[in-house]
Amino acid sequence: MRHMSTPRIGVDVGRVLVEGLVPGADTSFFTGDDDALVATPALDGALDGLAWLVDQFDGQVWLVSKCGPTVQRRTLQWLEGNDVYALTGLAPAQVRFCRARPDKAVHARELHLTHFVDDRPEVHQVLAGLVTHRYLFGEHYPPPPGCVLTPTWPDVLTHVATTLRAAA
Repeated sequence: MRHMSTPRIGVDVGRVLVEGLVPGADTSFFTGDDDALVATPALDGALDGLAWLVDQFDGQVWLVSKCGPTVQRRTLQWLEGNDVYALTGLAPAQVRFCRARPDKAVHARELHLTHFVDDRPEVHQVLAGLVTHRYLFGEHYPPPPGCVLTPTWPDVLTHVATTLRAAA
């Protein structure tokens, strides 16, 4: 496991920040016009939670999303259209994309992430041994070994706060 002096966190977008309204899809970005896109809701507590993370991690927060070019463009539209940068303090340059879920490990390694929040067990499996604190978001799966189940944003924040206090 990597032990960094500066905590750094990665957060998935679909079904972690943004509501996944299409069964089986990551987000509802696959359907609808631009108005429907911007109207897609953030999950309860997600934007306040992201703002808290940006504060607690001294800005060392990255959104890391798996998607193709169309959903990438629509994700950026959603972030801008919902004032996510202004509301949370997240820098636009701290949004990363990859084409396959296992590639999130490339970003985690490059960014020296110590924490990661994602709703997919297979992402956490590729991050094992690379990211010390891994949080499986939602109530859909049992957590992989070494990963903490966090059904809601308050659960994420509680567990993250515990790790930050322990490191202080």
